Amino acid sequence: MLVAFLIAALVRASVGAAVVAMTMAAGIMASMPAVAGLSPLYLAAMVCAITGGATAFSHVNDSGFWLVSSLLEIDEKTTLKSWTMMETIIGFTGLICAMVISIFA
Repeated sequence: MLVAFLIAALVRASVGAAVVAMTMAAGIMASMPAVAGLSPLYLAAMVCAITGGATAFSHVNDSGFWLVSSLLEIDEKTTLKSWTMMETIIGFTGLICAMVISIFA
Protein backbone atom coordinates (compact mmCIF):
# COMPACT_ATOMS: atom_id res chain seq x y z
CA MET A 1 0.00 0.00 0.00
CA LEU A 2 2.72 2.41 1.01
CA VAL A 3 4.84 1.48 -2.02
CA ALA A 4 1.93 2.24 -4.36
CA PHE A 5 1.44 5.64 -2.70
CA LEU A 6 5.14 6.49 -2.82
CA ILE A 7 5.54 5.55 -6.49
CA ALA A 8 2.57 7.71 -7.47
CA ALA A 9 3.73 10.59 -5.25
CA LEU A 10 7.27 10.54 -6.63
CA VAL A 11 6.06 10.52 -10.21
CA ARG A 12 3.58 13.28 -9.43
CA ALA A 13 6.27 15.46 -7.85
CA SER A 14 8.69 14.92 -10.70
CA VAL A 15 6.38 15.05 -13.72
CA GLY A 16 3.50 17.13 -12.40
CA ALA A 17 0.70 15.22 -14.11
CA ALA A 18 -1.69 13.25 -11.92
CA VAL A 19 -2.85 11.05 -14.80
CA VAL A 20 0.72 10.06 -15.63
CA ALA A 21 1.44 9.34 -11.97
CA MET A 22 -1.65 7.14 -11.61
CA THR A 23 -1.02 5.19 -14.81
CA MET A 24 2.63 4.64 -14.09
CA ALA A 25 2.07 3.58 -10.46
CA ALA A 26 -0.77 1.26 -11.47
CA GLY A 27 1.38 -0.32 -14.18
CA ILE A 28 4.28 -0.86 -11.81
CA MET A 29 2.08 -2.28 -9.06
CA ALA A 30 0.14 -4.55 -11.46
CA SER A 31 3.39 -6.14 -12.62
CA MET A 32 4.34 -7.24 -9.10
CA PRO A 33 3.65 -10.96 -8.59
CA ALA A 34 2.36 -10.48 -5.04
CA VAL A 35 -0.46 -8.24 -6.28
CA ALA A 36 -2.04 -11.01 -8.37
CA GLY A 37 -3.37 -12.93 -5.38
CA LEU A 38 -4.87 -10.03 -3.47
CA SER A 39 -8.56 -9.67 -2.70
CA PRO A 40 -10.70 -7.22 -4.69
CA LEU A 41 -11.17 -5.08 -1.57
CA TYR A 42 -7.41 -4.83 -1.07
CA LEU A 43 -6.97 -3.91 -4.74
CA ALA A 44 -9.59 -1.17 -4.31
CA ALA A 45 -7.64 0.13 -1.32
CA MET A 46 -4.51 0.12 -3.46
CA VAL A 47 -6.33 2.23 -6.03
CA CYS A 48 -7.12 4.73 -3.24
CA ALA A 49 -3.44 4.79 -2.26
CA ILE A 50 -2.35 5.38 -5.86
CA THR A 51 -4.85 8.19 -6.39
CA GLY A 52 -3.80 9.72 -3.08
CA GLY A 53 -0.17 9.69 -4.15
CA ALA A 54 -1.06 11.14 -7.53
CA THR A 55 -2.97 13.98 -5.87
CA ALA A 56 -0.29 15.00 -3.37
CA PHE A 57 2.57 17.42 -3.99
CA SER A 58 1.02 19.61 -6.66
CA HIS A 59 3.48 22.37 -7.47
CA VAL A 60 4.76 24.50 -10.36
CA ASN A 61 4.94 21.49 -12.72
CA ASP A 62 1.18 21.03 -12.45
CA SER A 63 -1.29 22.80 -14.72
CA GLY A 64 -3.85 22.87 -11.89
CA PHE A 65 -1.40 24.89 -9.81
CA TRP A 66 -1.22 27.58 -12.50
CA LEU A 67 -4.96 27.47 -13.11
CA VAL A 68 -5.69 28.16 -9.45
CA SER A 69 -2.96 30.78 -9.29
CA SER A 70 -4.23 32.71 -12.30
CA LEU A 71 -7.97 32.38 -11.65
CA LEU A 72 -7.65 33.45 -8.02
CA GLU A 73 -5.02 36.05 -8.93
CA ILE A 74 -2.58 35.00 -6.24
CA ASP A 75 1.19 34.75 -6.40
CA GLU A 76 3.19 31.52 -6.53
CA LYS A 77 4.22 31.64 -2.88
CA THR A 78 0.60 31.88 -1.70
CA THR A 79 -0.46 29.16 -4.14
CA LEU A 80 2.25 26.88 -2.77
CA LYS A 81 1.06 27.57 0.77
CA SER A 82 -2.61 27.00 0.00
CA TRP A 83 -3.14 24.81 -3.09
CA THR A 84 -0.11 22.56 -2.65
CA MET A 85 -0.79 22.03 1.05
CA MET A 86 -4.47 21.28 0.41
CA GLU A 87 -3.63 18.76 -2.33
CA THR A 88 -1.03 17.10 -0.12
CA ILE A 89 -3.47 16.80 2.79
CA ILE A 90 -6.02 15.26 0.43
CA GLY A 91 -3.38 12.81 -0.84
CA PHE A 92 -2.36 11.67 2.62
CA THR A 93 -6.02 11.36 3.61
CA GLY A 94 -6.42 8.99 0.67
CA LEU A 95 -3.48 6.95 1.95
CA ILE A 96 -4.94 6.77 5.44
CA CYS A 97 -8.32 5.67 4.05
CA ALA A 98 -6.56 3.03 1.95
CA MET A 99 -4.71 1.72 4.99
CA VAL A 100 -7.95 1.51 6.99
CA ILE A 101 -9.71 -0.30 4.13
CA SER A 102 -6.79 -2.72 3.76
CA ILE A 103 -7.24 -3.81 7.38
CA PHE A 104 -10.63 -5.28 6.47
CA ALA A 105 -9.45 -6.87 3.21
